[in-house]
Amino acid sequence: MAHEVRAVVAKSKRSPVSIETILVPDPGPGEALVDVEACGVCHTDLHYRDGGIGDDFPFLLGHEAAGRVCAVGDGVTGVAPGDFVVLNWRAVCGECRACRRGKPQYCFSTHNATQKMVLADGTVLSPALGIGAFAEKTLVAAGQCTKVSETDPAVAGLLGCGVMAGIGAAMLTGDVHLGDSVAVFGCGGVGNAAIAGAQLAGATTIVAVDLDDRKLELARRFGATHTVNSERQDAVAAVRAATNGFGADVCVEAVGNPKVLELAFFARDLAGTVVQVGVPTPEMSFPEIPMIEFFGRGGALKPSWYGDCLPNRDFPLLVDLYLQGRLPLDEFVSERIALEGVEDAFSKMERGEVLRSVVIL
Repeated sequence: MAHEVRAVVAKSKRSPVSIETILVPDPGPGEALVDVEACGVCHTDLHYRDGGIGDDFPFLLGHEAAGRVCAVGDGVTGVAPGDFVVLNWRAVCGECRACRRGKPQYCFSTHNATQKMVLADGTVLSPALGIGAFAEKTLVAAGQCTKVSETDPAVAGLLGCGVMAGIGAAMLTGDVHLGDSVAVFGCGGVGNAAIAGAQLAGATTIVAVDLDDRKLELARRFGATHTVNSERQDAVAAVRAATNGFGADVCVEAVGNPKVLELAFFARDLAGTVVQVGVPTPEMSFPEIPMIEFFGRGGALKPSWYGDCLPNRDFPLLVDLYLQGRLPLDEFVSERIALEGVEDAFSKMERGEVLRSVVIL
């Protein structure tokens, strides 16, 4: 049978979202039905609303979520009704060329639910990142459910996207080691998560770079040892000054902007690593960096997809670190809102007033 639930839907490009009644089917083979308990408002949802990711409107928004499995379909063994889970958009297939090469963090064919969720009139919905969790219930592939220790769903759900992307950008893509120096450009939710990840990995110098003093103050709470307001200071010179003139071992670009990526490139040490985890818009082009600079500086330029994470490995570990008081995940939750508050939360996010607004269902 189909379940009638309330959900946040983007019906057309750049139009305000609306609360709609949608129909969610019972799970089929390999699928799970989840009672969503909390879902973070991520910038990716805004990209969907504004048509920056695709034109398959209407979109069922929301993907950074935690909840409880209420039913599973045939053949599902990894989760069971009653399990507390974080939803993920990398349900590795085990069969694509990345998985077969032993690099499932790059899986090119992640699983999604086969059945469709629809509006009350039968219009098929496109769930954001294959999840669609600004809804009282959602249908996903069972592999998109990662069982974790019981905790605050508003906190746990953030691992489903932005916080995991930032932590992974530092610890997994950037491979930060004990004693390294790190510079993070852009101190929103993802950037501050990268700072938290760098601290967790043992970086001794962590430079936070942003235009907003409010965000820089937050960055210190997540572990930044130095802060740089790039509107008032030369960011590259400031990062070098904080690292004995050399530049940072790892620079994380968490904005998704060519000019910021250029700053990160020139702020790194010789043979250092630049990680881009900020999501650019389709019209942006790579910065005009002279090839002799690219060659002469060595090192690596690495995009980071989902922080190169493996949800079944990383989500339980990070939740346990939070429960042990070693990872301040609750600091990312700026406010708790109802479904009706999503459009306002988008505006607050664009103005830089929040790290994460979290919908509580």
